[in-house]
Amino acid sequence: MAELLAPYHLSILVLGLSGALFLIQLAIVDIVAIKQKHPPGVAVTQDPDDWLFRCNRVFANSNETLGIFVLVILFAMFSGADPWWLNAIALTYLVSRVGHMLCYYFGQKILRSVAFGVCYLSLLGIFIIGLSAWPN
Repeated sequence: MAELLAPYHLSILVLGLSGALFLIQLAIVDIVAIKQKHPPGVAVTQDPDDWLFRCNRVFANSNETLGIFVLVILFAMFSGADPWWLNAIALTYLVSRVGHMLCYYFGQKILRSVAFGVCYLSLLGIFIIGLSAWPN
């Protein structure tokens, strides 16, 4: 099994780094909620100008793409997708998630939308290269 996955070492690293990124986002939203004395279990006020709202949305947005990312990357790997392309697009996904996170934290709406678009296209790209490698 290790031999099968060896060419995808960067994609596997991106999976781990994505997990680390989401752990950081969780810590940030939790720390901000504690500092703002936000009661646990109470919905965050829907105010894009509120720091806690933005931190909460960063974490929620990352979680929305996580399942898709894991599924399409596993599909591509087990389909025998070209490792160079898969690794490059997986890295693009991670960079776009970091960009999205930073743009959301700092209120950069246009750049945040661009980062989300890149993230979406990278997920689509991973699926397409997996599909193109699928055995006939």
